[in-house]
Amino acid sequence: MVLPEWVPDGVDITTPNAARVYDYALGGFHNFEVDRRFAEDAERAWPGVTQLAHDNRAFLGRTVRRLAGTGIRQFLDIGSGIPTLGNVHEVAQHAAADARVVYVDIDPIAVAHSRRILTGNRYATAIQGDLRRPQDILTHPEVADLLDLSEPVGVLMVAVLHFIGDTDNPADVLRQFADATVTGSCIAFSHAVPAVDAAGQENVRRLYQRTPTSLHVRTPSQVADLFAGWQMLDPGLVPISDWHPDPEDAEDAPQRSAVGGVARRAVTV
Repeated sequence: MVLPEWVPDGVDITTPNAARVYDYALGGFHNFEVDRRFAEDAERAWPGVTQLAHDNRAFLGRTVRRLAGTGIRQFLDIGSGIPTLGNVHEVAQHAAADARVVYVDIDPIAVAHSRRILTGNRYATAIQGDLRRPQDILTHPEVADLLDLSEPVGVLMVAVLHFIGDTDNPADVLRQFADATVTGSCIAFSHAVPAVDAAGQENVRRLYQRTPTSLHVRTPSQVADLFAGWQMLDPGLVPISDWHPDPEDAEDAPQRSAVGGVARRAVTV
């Protein structure tokens, strides 16, 4: 099989990948047949799960605009996936031309494609990194070159924490990011929670067992417990479609299977 030129050497295209599945759900084209079949199987197993990808992307855009509006000028987007729609650097740099963005993803295709589209943008880059290893991200040379962690930073973890199991201690991961950032820094996040269609969600969870990133659904209370070192901002931890919706979102069906919020780094952590 002849692979497209944007595919790095050694990439496994026989196993579904969460970043590429997300790309397909958003209408992107940096995915393979195995990812498309997975996304279509997931939609059949849990009708509406594709819309969840779009709702998460819309939530991401709203949080970046809000954070940029408060004066934050640097962003660390972890689990960024493949930039398909509403890229963080486009949203942030629309608010401030000198806003700086580092995209981080575990998938080499997401990183390779991000680097291609960021060619010539001196305020944005992409690196390969694993959320479960915060220090590798925080001490990465390109992060140090572009971001100043002595100034407030917006850390973005949208639709990624539910791929981290309890054995990887997500609360400690978040504490490490809190320890590395200064007061005034914020984290924007979303996370899967138990759905009304429990059977459909369980079907999708089982599908993700076929991928390198299994899905871990947590209750809203469990999600809130992860952010002990952060101060949740208004309106708190809410369904993502309820988080400062845009006027044009008002008539959309509310998204109740994922919660999210923005939290500020506490004065004392």
